[in-house]
Amino acid sequence: MTTDTVNQPVANLETAQKLGLTPEEFEKIRQALGRDPNYTELSMYSVMWSEHCSYKNSISQIKRLPREGPKLLAGAGEENAGLVDIGDGYAVAFKIESHNHPSAVEPYQGAATGVGGILRDIFTMGARPVAALNSLRFGDPASERTKYLLKGVVKGIGDYGNSFGVPTVAGEVYFDRSYNENPLVNAMAVGIVRHDRVVRAVAKGAGNLVLIVGSSTGRDGIHGATFASEEISEASESKRPSVQVGDPFTEKLLLEATLETIRAGLVEGMQDMGAAGITCSTCEMSAKGESGIEMDLSRVPLRETGMQPFEILLSESQERMLVVVKPENEEAVRKIFDKWDLRCETVGVVTDGKMVNLKWNGADAGSVPPYSLVLGGGAPVYTREISEPAYFQKLRKADLSGVDEPADYGEVLGRMLGSPNICSRNWITTQYDSMVRTNTINDCYLDAAVVRLKETGKVLSMKTDCNGRYVYLNPHRGAMIAVAECARNLVAVGTKPLAVTNCLNFGNPYKPEIYWQFSESIGGMAEACAVLGTPVTGGNVSFYNENPEGAVYPTPVIGMVGEADSPEATMTADFKDAGDLVILLGETHGRIGGSEYLAMIHGKVAGEVPEIDIHIEKRLQDLTLDLIGKRLVKSAHDCSEGGLIVTICECLFGAHRKGNALGVNFGELPDIRPDRYFFGEDQSRMVISASKRDLATIRGLAGASGVAIRLLGEVTGDGMLTAGGLIQERVSDLMGIYEKSLEKFVSGAVTSDGVGRSGTDR
Repeated sequence: MTTDTVNQPVANLETAQKLGLTPEEFEKIRQALGRDPNYTELSMYSVMWSEHCSYKNSISQIKRLPREGPKLLAGAGEENAGLVDIGDGYAVAFKIESHNHPSAVEPYQGAATGVGGILRDIFTMGARPVAALNSLRFGDPASERTKYLLKGVVKGIGDYGNSFGVPTVAGEVYFDRSYNENPLVNAMAVGIVRHDRVVRAVAKGAGNLVLIVGSSTGRDGIHGATFASEEISEASESKRPSVQVGDPFTEKLLLEATLETIRAGLVEGMQDMGAAGITCSTCEMSAKGESGIEMDLSRVPLRETGMQPFEILLSESQERMLVVVKPENEEAVRKIFDKWDLRCETVGVVTDGKMVNLKWNGADAGSVPPYSLVLGGGAPVYTREISEPAYFQKLRKADLSGVDEPADYGEVLGRMLGSPNICSRNWITTQYDSMVRTNTINDCYLDAAVVRLKETGKVLSMKTDCNGRYVYLNPHRGAMIAVAECARNLVAVGTKPLAVTNCLNFGNPYKPEIYWQFSESIGGMAEACAVLGTPVTGGNVSFYNENPEGAVYPTPVIGMVGEADSPEATMTADFKDAGDLVILLGETHGRIGGSEYLAMIHGKVAGEVPEIDIHIEKRLQDLTLDLIGKRLVKSAHDCSEGGLIVTICECLFGAHRKGNALGVNFGELPDIRPDRYFFGEDQSRMVISASKRDLATIRGLAGASGVAIRLLGEVTGDGMLTAGGLIQERVSDLMGIYEKSLEKFVSGAVTSDGVGRSGTDR
């Protein structure tokens, strides 16, 4: 096949470098084709071999993660999303992805289309989305730029999810100067599908037709994958055309039409057109099916005039899918999409060859072997140079013995509860519809979101988690903690963790110190997942998260799902009755390295992060599930950021929100300096409450499990938090600080007061 019949721009080494390819990669393309590429073909390679699509600098490390498990139906890299068996003939599909760079230059559309893209990954597999989650990172909250980004991102997430009709049920938000100008916007979606209705992203069966369904194609998002594979700079504002524009109402129609065609048994294969658009879906589906595709680009529905072949192939216009159907089913599929008022155009055919051949108005536009473009095929794979950063040993060996003890513990507790990294997220969560479809268990004081499955009577839990400060100070241990804490949150609501998806947000992988952070984090994640029995089903790598001041904190966000047999098996975090005992499972040593207390109150990010023994963590989680299953506890809450005293406050706030004005009276304090006891962030700890009659049984089960147990105090009916003569505060006053602080930050009524000052120590 000749490829010189369409007038195209010059394609040479200089062109390749402008498109983000290296001289070595340009030569590899020439070898794959057996000739020089034309501009259309070179453009296809540039997006498919970008970091965002090819994982060329990460796949060698990612393969270290545990990716097998008895319930896995589709693991990492196999399909658009992970797929895990949940019994009764059903599976859960879930995945998390980043939309960081688009959100940095256009926060509303960047976040909105991030939600839209991850939802399509779910329903492309035949699964109906049942929940959306997110994980967000922003810079100094006192910055006007941060406020602008925060407001735009939250509104984009809310508007898209609310309009589409999926409940946004959980998430996390952190602030630190390291994220200035480069926010992290990670979107996760969860869906349910019957085993016999799972659709694969594959093109096979010579003679089968290739259809584009959904929205028309425009110029938005061209080279979006390439944009996501470079650092943020002052020039990034000029990249606004690379940010896609979403339409959630069209996506809702696309969901219903897609699921209807699947129920009717009309679909042979399907894939979302996300990053790299038609190029990615066409090449990946044909490579997976070991087939070829003949594609007529002039038949692609367009919404702009004068578009060239490379623009059509690279466009990342939203709400589009590539569908493979048998010829005899073409008309039936078309009728379904017509009914839902959606475009449906036959643009190609599957062949028994090994090439993707492209036509444009009857002329040849390009011809590529799809296997040479895709991850796991001919895409380049690199292992970059690794070098331990100079800061690592310096900060971890920092002497924290000179940290001053608070003069007023009540005042410090109030400041902690008002920290943007601890305070209530009500200002954000009230912008999301968490109850649409009426499956969400509506309790604000659950450690993780819980969604009913009306089809089976079971429930799914879900959560995202990562403390980037921990990972910065100790990548291996910090990543372990991210996995452990995410699982601990699922356990606290009475559900068993099933599997993990991840979104690995790091700086420039060509910098040896960044690649060291990445490699160490993968090792910690792998170790934790293996012990906890939560295999990694897939996810996303987002490199080049940097601003002119440096890289963001390494932030390997963990998304996890769990299950329980019924809603009645779940547990909440709020204390229930005066007279109940408050009990700590796990050991307290008073470690403040990397803690919110050290950063918020003392303006330092330093010290060794808390130790974690993942085997002790597993015992703690198993014990907690056993206690909840036996109904020996009335509440359970993971102990994490802010330490023990903040955890107690959150349990009390849950009770107060439900009209139960309880308090807690601490018993005798241990021989640990009080600020380290109250605010230290030792790992593998769970705060539970229980009736006095059950204490002996709980002690016996904890002893048999090898888990430490300490009686902290008693729930009171006086609405006061009292601790060792050091703290005597009205819970309602503390709750007022906790509930209103984020809104005050956004409005500018208060400043960050130390949050984000880590930049001075980096």
